[in-house]
Amino acid sequence: MAETGTRTFSLSVVTPEGAAYEGEAERLVVPGDAGEIGVLARHAPLVAMLRAGEIRIKSGGEWQSFAAGPGYFKVQRDRAIVLVDDAVRAEDIDVEQARREIEEAEALLERAEAGDEEIDRWRVEQRLRHAQNKLEVSGR
Repeated sequence: MAETGTRTFSLSVVTPEGAAYEGEAERLVVPGDAGEIGVLARHAPLVAMLRAGEIRIKSGGEWQSFAAGPGYFKVQRDRAIVLVDDAVRAEDIDVEQARREIEEAEALLERAEAGDEEIDRWRVEQRLRHAQNKLEVSGR
């Protein structure tokens, strides 16, 4: 329980490289496939698919933002787990790298539209969205 009396829940944001966030949270907002999903303690059980987007976590009265790739989300009464391809804290985003990722994804999409059937269009679109999201989350 937070000092202010606000209920908290245990939260893990996990990527293939390991935990990007582990701790108590007061609020969580994730990019659900059909729109944003907000979570507080004692949320109804839920499993959802996530699109690339911004994950926002309120902990200790402060908000943290992550640019995240696609993945899945599970919430129980006082526990939430976010499993995503990638999650980068806003302050750790390499803006130039994100711009290169956008250029690469756009080039792959052009090839897909030209008939290259070996390109998984959905994955490339998610990569593009994630790279664009990094720029948005970084604020630059």
